[in-house]
Amino acid sequence: MIRVCSVGEIPEGEAVRVDPGPDGVPVAVFHVGGAYYALDDTCTHQDASLTDGYVEEEDCAVECPLHASCFDLRTGEPSGPPARTPVRTHAVVVEDGAVYVRLQSADAIV
Repeated sequence: MIRVCSVGEIPEGEAVRVDPGPDGVPVAVFHVGGAYYALDDTCTHQDASLTDGYVEEEDCAVECPLHASCFDLRTGEPSGPPARTPVRTHAVVVEDGAVYVRLQSADAIV
């Protein structure tokens, strides 16, 4: 697992980018509705950082800043074009006041 931050360091409705894991892919960690979600940070349509996207708290989604593809933070599924491929999700664990991400393998899409 990768330690991201202490609980409370990511403001509600915002995200942080975590340095690449073992497969070299950066991860975006979002704090929405009191919960934490982690996705690969790169939009599957084009190489844009989802950390820089607009967080839609009511839909639990992030909108890519480049071409407005939206991804569900819980599943990684896009809600419509131009993105058609889901973003890989990662498990988030909150333990002892810290937020951790358990990375999925490079070929896993959850």
